[in-house]
Amino acid sequence: MLEIRDLCKRYPSRAARGSPPVVALEEVSLSLGSGEFVAVRGPSGSGKSTLLLVAGGLLAPTSGLVVFEGQDLYGLSPAARARWRARNVGFVFQQFYLIPYLSVLDNVLAPALAWRLPEARRRAAELLDRFALADRAAHVPAELSVGQQQRTALARALLHRPRLLLCDEPTGNLDDQSAEVVLECLAEFQREGGAVLLVTHYAGAARRAQRTVLLEAGRIAAVESPVSHNRAERS
Repeated sequence: MLEIRDLCKRYPSRAARGSPPVVALEEVSLSLGSGEFVAVRGPSGSGKSTLLLVAGGLLAPTSGLVVFEGQDLYGLSPAARARWRARNVGFVFQQFYLIPYLSVLDNVLAPALAWRLPEARRRAAELLDRFALADRAAHVPAELSVGQQQRTALARALLHRPRLLLCDEPTGNLDDQSAEVVLECLAEFQREGGAVLLVTHYAGAARRAQRTVLLEAGRIAAVESPVSHNRAERS
């Protein structure tokens, strides 16, 4: 479904004039198929969030390709790329980005403003039931617990039935129990044929993923399966 080839991303340096650019990603290649769950781990500053933004069509790479089912994303116009995102991608972030003055229901319905969805309200109601938020539908985000806010953000990401979920530290603000709820929702999406690319520091996510990509200084240092990860933990 998604193929990243020889991806490089450099940012202009804010240091003294003539300083070399900051290298965020260097020669990163990664593929993600339907029904796959891939986690990306690494220290802060290793390029994890940059990788997610480039993969989602939000940040143009310096070089390399991002291909979705044969289509070069950065060969599209910005408007066409925005339509592609609205139709195919769900984003889940650590900070939630809920609209504070909208109810839970209206926050979940927000993607329907960018892409017309038949029976959007029925779909939203189904998701609120699924995430145990039906009794909070009329509440605003400030009236929710942190876990409920994250589940609202996840329901919003799933409203338009995306094929690809891009998640940046979605469990970073959650306790372990709430984190496991979110990870199980992502795993269920993957079992239903969706693709998940998850940036995380949370070790429990690696046990859910089929592969864990380790980034160091913008490069792929290793790719682990759950078996190799568990052996490393025991040792």
